[in-house]
Amino acid sequence: MKATIILAGFAASTASAHTIFAQLTAGGTTYPVSHGIRTPSYDGPQTDVRSNNMACNGPPNPTKPSDKTIQVIAGTNVSAVWRHTLESGPNDVMDPGHKGPVMAYLKKVTDAKSDKGVGDGWFKIQEGGYTNGKWATNVVIDNKGNQVIQIPSCIANGQYLLRAEMVALHGARSTNGAQLYMECAQIEITGGTGTATPKTYSIPGIYKSNDPGLLLDIYSLKSNFQYIIPGPPLFKCP
Repeated sequence: MKATIILAGFAASTASAHTIFAQLTAGGTTYPVSHGIRTPSYDGPQTDVRSNNMACNGPPNPTKPSDKTIQVIAGTNVSAVWRHTLESGPNDVMDPGHKGPVMAYLKKVTDAKSDKGVGDGWFKIQEGGYTNGKWATNVVIDNKGNQVIQIPSCIANGQYLLRAEMVALHGARSTNGAQLYMECAQIEITGGTGTATPKTYSIPGIYKSNDPGLLLDIYSLKSNFQYIIPGPPLFKCP
């Protein structure tokens, strides 16, 4: 009987373990699953921060191309919609035990539908870490899977890759134990002033396996713990 209960509990905890950035909400429209997003059928993480798959995901989660580009107005908020699987609903986002930071990046590209995202050009536009005892991943889960991202008003118009990311730290006691989940949406930004040129960074390259935000034991945090969100500084319009 005990074994049955334990197995049932394990099944329940793993049923919503992983996650996929499956949809984008922009301009008041929530686009269909995989519309303008390179989504995989498998919801597994990336764990090697040196891999090219850190840009827009990839094996063991092969992504499918999309022939759509989503129009986004600079200065507005969009929502990256996270789901456990491509068929899941808003109550099945990710296991709440998968605690960690949440980030979003942009990369200006010539053709959002074909650019692989690997290399320089990325800048961070949104981040959340650990505040008042709550992890940013749990904020997204509580928000029905919606990661709210403000698109900077000061950047140039054009096509971009929007990379949304959630990181689970339950296994981060050891090197490469952090689980990183990301997908790239293909967007075209209009209405930007173009008055700022963000400093850009390379993916892979934004993280190291021994970054304090990726190598830590979240089950032994002290009362004065201050989490260091991984990656480059957050870009803000002047």
